[in-house]
This record gives sequence, C-alpha cells and structure tokens, in this order.
Amino acid sequence: MKSETSSPIAIMWHRRDLRLHDNAALYHALKAGRPVLPLFIFDKDILDHLDDKRDRRVEFIYKEVLKMQDELQKMGSSLLVRYGHPLEVFRQLASEYTIANVFTNYDYETYSKGRDAEVATYLKTVGVGFHSYKDQALLDRDEVLTGTGKPYTVFGPYSRNWLGKLADPFYLKAYPTENYFDRLFKTPPTGTVTLDDMGFEPLGENYPKPTVSAELLANYQKMRDYPAERGTSELGIHLRFGTISIRDLARQAQETSPTFLSELCWRDFYFQVLDHFPHVEQHAFRREYDNIKFLNRPEDIERWKTGTTGYPLVDAGMRQLNETGWMHNRVRMVVASFCIKHLLIDWRIGEAYFAQKLRDFDLSANNGGWQWAAGSGTDAAPYFRVFNPTAQAAKFDPKGVYIRRWVPEYNSPPGAPVTYPAPMIDHAFARQRVVEIYKAGLAKND
Repeated sequence: MKSETSSPIAIMWHRRDLRLHDNAALYHALKAGRPVLPLFIFDKDILDHLDDKRDRRVEFIYKEVLKMQDELQKMGSSLLVRYGHPLEVFRQLASEYTIANVFTNYDYETYSKGRDAEVATYLKTVGVGFHSYKDQALLDRDEVLTGTGKPYTVFGPYSRNWLGKLADPFYLKAYPTENYFDRLFKTPPTGTVTLDDMGFEPLGENYPKPTVSAELLANYQKMRDYPAERGTSELGIHLRFGTISIRDLARQAQETSPTFLSELCWRDFYFQVLDHFPHVEQHAFRREYDNIKFLNRPEDIERWKTGTTGYPLVDAGMRQLNETGWMHNRVRMVVASFCIKHLLIDWRIGEAYFAQKLRDFDLSANNGGWQWAAGSGTDAAPYFRVFNPTAQAAKFDPKGVYIRRWVPEYNSPPGAPVTYPAPMIDHAFARQRVVEIYKAGLAKND
C-alpha cells in the first residue's frame, strides 16, 4: 500500500557514502526539489557470502547507520533501513511510496555496476529516474586520460595529469548539502535493522576517528613507513564507507602534505583501473602473468596466514591483521611479497585473505596492491623485485618495537614455553627460485 502522502518523493540511496555532509548525490537530490527520503540497504547479495558473522565492516556500517539515523531524526526526517536484495527492496518501495527519482553515487566494482544497472532498468519500467554521481573519487572514469584518450596503465604519468587537474579548485569544492536539509522528507522514525536480524554479532570494537591532524600530515612523509609509530592516518575504513569527505581530506592534504595527497591519487588510480579493466577482479592485469605456476602448498598458506613463517616482520604483520583487522601499509607490502615471491602462493589467495580480514578492505586498492606485489599489475618495475623481510625489518623497525608487540616470543631463550620458529625458507633461495618460475611462465608468451 502506498504511503499516505500522494506527493512524489526522491530517494537518496546511500552505499559507500555514509554521511550527510558534502555528499554529491544527496546534494543533487535535495536541489531537485522533491522531498528526499534517505535509504540504506544491507545487501543480502554481499552479506550472505560473509562466513564470519563477527565481521568488523558490518559492525562499523551498522554503527554509522545508527549515527546517520540519529542525525536525520533531529531534523524531523529518518533513514529508511532495509535488509534484502536491492532489486527486491526497490520493488517493495515502489509499492509503498510514490517515487519520482532515485539518486545515488557511483561505484566501480563489477558487482556494483551490475546491481545498479539492474535497479535502474527496473525503475525505468515504473517511470522512476535513476541518477548517479561521482563522490568517492576525486577524479574518475574518463576525467584523467592519455593524450590519445585512453585510460592510463602506469601511475607516474597518471599522477602528473591528476595533480594538474586538481590545481583547479573546482574539483575539491564541497557540496553544500547543509543548505538544503529542510528539503528532507519529513517522516517519523522508521526503526532499523539490527545485527541480530541479519545473523551477525557485535564485536564491541572502537574504530579510528574520521579525522587526521595537521601534525600527522606534516610528518607523514617522514614517519609513514615505520610501523611502530603512529605515522599513518588509519582513515581507510572511513574512506571505504564514505564517512569522511574525500574532497575535505584532499584540500587538507593539498595544503600540508604532497605525499599524503599522492596516496589519494593512488586510490583514484586503482578505481580507474578497476573501472576500465574489470578483468583484474579475476585475472592478472597483464594477462601473460596468468601463466605463472604457483605452488600453493596448504601448509605454506597456513603458516603465512597464522604468522609462523620464522620471519618476524611478516609474522608481526599477519598477527596484527588477524587480531585487529588492520595492518600497516609498509608491512602489507612485505607480507604480500613474501606470500607470492618466497612461498609461491598465488596472489589471488593472499588477496582473498586480506579481503576477508581487513576492516578497510576496498576491492580496487586491495587488488592493485596484490598485483603490484606480484609484478602482474600496472607497475612498471620488473617482476624480479623481491622484498627481503629481514632487511625491511632492520630498516623500518630497527629497534624491534613493532615486532615485539606482535611476536613476543621472538628471540625467546631456549626452553621457553613458546619458541620462535626458524625461517621456513631461505631468502636467497626463494629469490632465485621465483625468478626462474616467473621466467618460465612468461616464456610461454614469447
């Protein structure tokens, strides 16, 4: 049955943009003139594939949805929260409300693009418009192209073009949504879906605040590679779910930290790669690298996952990931390289484990990072780059503070209750072996 109101409304479909401030689609929805009803769907097509029902990301989303609900209710509006398959949810909404238009922000993953196309097609059949906007990226799709109109496949020239465009303040201008909040659909609280309703359990964790200090940005270049220090922002989860404005953050970085701004450029670059080259979700960016013969020994995979490889920096990173759902970025590169190059484990196995464990998991960045480590991605460096975990530890954790935090039995005396294992593989041997394996695999394309 239709809502009591006979006047058409607009729906603002929130996904990776869990905020009201500086939200592109919300701004356009409010400016369009009809009352705007915000909507969030806990997507069964995604959640039903999560085996761990104590998932940090689901808990984080749930907490942020409650915050948005509270913020909207103070303005006499409400966030409509549903749990289901998006197409089915919109079929139901079309029977409950007179909907004129649906507004949302772009997503670049294959599943998301297919979902949006399916919903848009259905809405068209019932006379409802579907409008999407750029919000999670600073520059996307075809905004940064080569001189011949092609998407970039190497970061260096992409970043130079990207930075040149951002010199125009237009791209970093905030959307003044707050000026139009009086156009939100006035509705009493609608209640919300609980974690229990969806079969998930709370972890009761505290998550980083969606802010970054001027001091951290000023010291970012100098401190970001040292995992024992608080030298990184840990904003990944907020960027992943849009609880912070990427434009606000970029303006702040533009003023104080070119290095941090470059990290935001990497984020846009990987969005562009995923958008233009969706085969990377299943295959190597450079398809010839699909011919590499990995060993994928179960015992090696298990030791890597549990942080018992005998390489302290690798083990510290994996234990940090398993316990907290987060890992320092420098250490992510080391553990990924070790997984692929030392143990000859297919990068897709490591990528999938990170996807399962990381609280800030983002498909494009995770895929890009793992393909970078594998040498199969967009990076111009040769495939025989192999991180030495011992040398990396000496350089970036010289006093062993980070290692001792996560691997307390390291350097334990003989006869201790827990003895740290010897390295499971020799670095020099592993490096020579992987170079030979890669040469053999790539020779098949000659």
